[in-house]
Amino acid sequence: MEIRNAAINDLDKLAEVENECFPASEAASRESIAERLKYYPNHFWLMFDGDKLIAFVDGMVTDNPDLTDEMYDNAAMHDENGAWQMIFGVNTVPEYRRRGCAGELIRRAVSDAKAQGHKGLVLTCKDRLVPYYAKFGFVSEGVSQSVHGNVVWNQMRLVF
Repeated sequence: MEIRNAAINDLDKLAEVENECFPASEAASRESIAERLKYYPNHFWLMFDGDKLIAFVDGMVTDNPDLTDEMYDNAAMHDENGAWQMIFGVNTVPEYRRRGCAGELIRRAVSDAKAQGHKGLVLTCKDRLVPYYAKFGFVSEGVSQSVHGNVVWNQMRLVF
């Protein structure tokens, strides 16, 4: 398995995986992913099996300590020198789930954020995933202000 950061020519594969992993109300649009790639391609972690994109993690960096809905579609809010690495999505195509792919990408994102001098990482997740992210050191801060996709999210934070 190869892990690397993204480039604009990954757009179609990223959009395809995003739509395979999230319901339409929660999935980032192709246009939103394109904007993200324009501002922070080095904050996408992609995993390939040969030429097939099987998983990815992405998110902007910001000084805002909380993940807000505006961040999902306003990639210009990215600040390379910001304090917090946000995680917007952890995507693994169904046939590769439960093989450790997402965990490997999360560990890489954590390692990179630490090496880049950020304070830590922030993500939101549904109730059933709180214990999963806790395994990586994320601590639940309760219900998030995010209502992305009309879903209740929990905000979780990993502080270095």
